[in-house]
Amino acid sequence: MVTWSFAVTRGDDPGYRRPRMEGRRLVLIRKLRVERGWSQETLADISGLSVRTIQRLERGGNASLDTLGALAAAFEVDVATLAEETSMYAQKDLTEEERRAVAYVRDIKAFYSHLATYVVVIAALALVNLFSDAERLWFLWPLFGWGIGVAAHGLSVFEVVSLFDADWEKRQIRKRLDRNRSSADE
Repeated sequence: MVTWSFAVTRGDDPGYRRPRMEGRRLVLIRKLRVERGWSQETLADISGLSVRTIQRLERGGNASLDTLGALAAAFEVDVATLAEETSMYAQKDLTEEERRAVAYVRDIKAFYSHLATYVVVIAALALVNLFSDAERLWFLWPLFGWGIGVAAHGLSVFEVVSLFDADWEKRQIRKRLDRNRSSADE
């Protein structure tokens, strides 16, 4: 399903409104680029778009019809091909088991991103601490404090300790729905 909004005007015709694609996860763009062995810079050169635009689109950002046209020309495909729902995470076609698997993979990805950020920031803090005041190791406070958070995140993601499991979520959802129904009845 494609949704359209009309928000962008052309300077020479104030009445003209160009359609704009909303909320598309254009995973297909990355797939087509990688299949051809192109870097993001190469695709930007061929399509006439900026590298930043290519990066934003590959992360699932919005694309105007003009942008899709430039990409379709670069890949030598029809614009409709790029305008289709291309996300592997499109929930409408997934079974419940596949949805859980997708959610699990997203959680693991979030944990590794959290861990990488932790390592980089703590390393930077340690360097600043050691070069500015090596006698007092103040970087140990964020190392331990944030480290507890990262460890808890990892234990939760890898289901070693699960305080908020699927049953808890179901109970909370039921509770919220019941509360909404009772307030609607009043």
